[in-house]
Amino acid sequence: MTETNVLGLFAHPDDETFRAGGSLAMLAARGIHVQTLTATRGEAGSPGTPALCTSDELPHVREQELRCACRALGLAPPIILTYPDGQLSSIEPTKVLSDILEAIDRVQPHSIISFGMDGLSGHPDHIAIGQYALIAFHKREELRAFYTLVVPQSIVDPLGMTQIRAMPDDRITHTIDVSEVWESKLKAIRCHQTQIHESPILNAHPDSQRLFLGKEHFCLLEIRGEGSGQDGISSDLLSGLAE
Repeated sequence: MTETNVLGLFAHPDDETFRAGGSLAMLAARGIHVQTLTATRGEAGSPGTPALCTSDELPHVREQELRCACRALGLAPPIILTYPDGQLSSIEPTKVLSDILEAIDRVQPHSIISFGMDGLSGHPDHIAIGQYALIAFHKREELRAFYTLVVPQSIVDPLGMTQIRAMPDDRITHTIDVSEVWESKLKAIRCHQTQIHESPILNAHPDSQRLFLGKEHFCLLEIRGEGSGQDGISSDLLSGLAE
């Protein structure tokens, strides 16, 4: 695959790992520069069960967990913003958008990965960062593709995952088996020690964990320049990983 850049735009530390970490690691292993932007330091999250830190310490701890996960996945050091966790939708939009556009100009990605309009779980921060990411995509015409994180109905239903906004299987454009980087993904998940007990899937049977975490799913929401551009770089980067 031709070398290029990918930028993941997420709301909280750990968003980068659970639903896209394996795919990001596979892209990085193929020589692509992969970097993430995280809009908050996750201070509204759990300090762990039992607590691993105080509430005052949590933003720093979660930032270090994020850096650990990016190293485990082979990604570039993350870009970390300091917007208040849980309040992304109420921040002045021009400020957030300015920070995202600055990151795009710095990283110069050809593709963006973020949340869709449902935020995957309906979390307001997920919805907000996905909306900002899509606006940024429209403002930077050099960007080739915009992918959103999704989970298929065929996985959500048997696992009884009512907190996930499932997508009909026939609307999913990319399914990526991350078996080749499974250990790296697990290592990245373990980096997020404060959040381990917040994810029910990590307490499930290993078969259920593999079903939910072993394949990652995306919707190619927008694309410019179908196929390969003049420089030979495919507009659809994930097509080289998908089944």
